[in-house]
Amino acid sequence: MSIKSDSRHLYLQVIDKIKQDIQTGHYKENQKLPSEFELSKSLGVSRATLREALRILEEDNIVTRRHGVGTFVNQKPIVSSGIEQLSSVTSMIEQAGKKPGSQYYSTELIEPTEEERIKFKPYELTKLVKMERIRTADGKPVVFCIDKVPEELLPTEVAHKDDSLFKLMEEHSGKRISYAITYIEPVSYHEKIYNILHCEFDQSLLLLKQMHYTEDDKPILYSLNYFRSDVFSFHVLRKRV
Repeated sequence: MSIKSDSRHLYLQVIDKIKQDIQTGHYKENQKLPSEFELSKSLGVSRATLREALRILEEDNIVTRRHGVGTFVNQKPIVSSGIEQLSSVTSMIEQAGKKPGSQYYSTELIEPTEEERIKFKPYELTKLVKMERIRTADGKPVVFCIDKVPEELLPTEVAHKDDSLFKLMEEHSGKRISYAITYIEPVSYHEKIYNILHCEFDQSLLLLKQMHYTEDDKPILYSLNYFRSDVFSFHVLRKRV
């Protein structure tokens, strides 16, 4: 089906046509698209035009191109959250209509590093509780969480409860998390976490590094959360100043 009757740039027409075919179910999630030769021929455009369209679709996380294998339709994220809203992973999964769950990978008491002692000031740290958890949505592993909290705020026997960490800390120590400072980084490959989350080799993760604070600006929880980018998407509202 040729698309040359449209007056816009051809690569924009190709983008819209492929998006439409995905939305209508002609191409399904995780399905491999036809080869570049077949696709360019069916659309009536050059392979250079098609490649430009696929490049933009990949930047928009709609498709993934695997070298030597082909182009695949990405799974649409099932959890979308405003990054300016501080929600627990449990809440984000629930808001998407999925059942949240936790699988404990490990829990241990560790000696804080000098960097961690600085992060948690004014607390005089003696021990940190380090928890590694796999968060699930409808039983599917979607987030790998590494959380560190002063032992006095959440002993190991309490940390094992299958509940929101925010809620556990508030119930046990009376400390309510008010806000967090977050840094977002892409992760291209991490053997341990990729295996745990059942990721493809060339699939990306979103790493959120977060220090959580109480209303009176005391740091009480440091988290490294590795999110599957095919399940979670984050957005932010930016206002002109």
